[in-house]
Amino acid sequence: MIKNSTHSDEIVALVKRALTHYKNKTTDQASDVMSNSIDAYVDEGRYQKEVERIFKTLPLALCLSSELPGENTHRAMNVLDTPVLITRSKDNQVRAFLNVCRHRGSKVCEEGSGEKRNFICPYHAWTYDHEGKLIGMYGEKTFGEINKEDFGLIELECSERSGLVWVMLNPQEKFNIDKWLGDFALELETLGLEDWHIHEQREIDGPGWKVALDGYLEAYHHNQLHGDTVGKHTVGNLLVLDTYGPHQRLTFGRKTLKDLIDKPEAEWESPQDNIRLIHSGFPNLSISGVLGDHCLVSQIFPTSSPNRTITRQTILSAKKPKTDKELQNTNEFSEMVRQAVVDEDYKIGLEIQSNISHMGSNDFIYGKNEPAVQNYHSWIKSFMSKDGTEW
Repeated sequence: MIKNSTHSDEIVALVKRALTHYKNKTTDQASDVMSNSIDAYVDEGRYQKEVERIFKTLPLALCLSSELPGENTHRAMNVLDTPVLITRSKDNQVRAFLNVCRHRGSKVCEEGSGEKRNFICPYHAWTYDHEGKLIGMYGEKTFGEINKEDFGLIELECSERSGLVWVMLNPQEKFNIDKWLGDFALELETLGLEDWHIHEQREIDGPGWKVALDGYLEAYHHNQLHGDTVGKHTVGNLLVLDTYGPHQRLTFGRKTLKDLIDKPEAEWESPQDNIRLIHSGFPNLSISGVLGDHCLVSQIFPTSSPNRTITRQTILSAKKPKTDKELQNTNEFSEMVRQAVVDEDYKIGLEIQSNISHMGSNDFIYGKNEPAVQNYHSWIKSFMSKDGTEW
């Protein structure tokens, strides 16, 4: 979905860059190969420090704006052992809180999404509104005097931008969403995520955080690993990369590029059909396939172990399927990306996670033809070398 003519010009420019690579059998490259210690993938102490520094002191895109479609809607989830409640109140403002009653610590809302007038603790019926205010207490007259204004839900820094809700898990940390996203915000705006229909959501067990993310950041493996899925449509080892600080836009070439080789640009009817875009938001967001009728949003969350992650997949369609054919096409897209990730990427990723300590060397190596992977790991190192947050 292309929202404006300026972005249409950008799409044509991306197609030209991809077509040049296709003709020359080349790809965007880093300046050199890069090595990274295998400890970065398996060391428990290092992993815990990175999770604390990167996932708990940087903004995370925790849900889509469309998951909160109207007033008094909510989304409750557990992220890195942190219970989070995201709400949209009557003033259309999105807020985030720790999903923890201020009385005795019970969750005030079960995990999932929906619409509620208020949030009532299942233990002692303390009641909170969508602004996190404590508005009611069972047995208030017998409880003893407290100032209810001091016992609202603990608020987390939160911003809604570009069809996504960004949250800081640490209540002591703040962020500036404009500074965090920079020019990447304009790129995300072109996707019109708020206009897509949520068709399906699921959670998938996967390998460690970095093994999982690496697979989202290169097309080098497409021909070999994805021959029966996405590899049918994309050109292996062809990447056009644009970076926005820690965030990245990857452009993969589709095999239909060959049809443009001898065709004048003026005769390109739908140039966007010849490329595939991946928008990678640091540290764990991937938005794939936004130029067609379907889109995959992936959020990769670390767990307590460096060897496992949970990926939340959201399948989007440009509009809600109304016919049997539209429903079939959407279900087929959903199954294809499930197969590509679960049966291909994560299957081999779990093998990699098990094999790392038996590689016979102390380092992984990233090729010049894997510049997005190199950029991602360079930013991890950069953030780990800084104290506090600058966002």
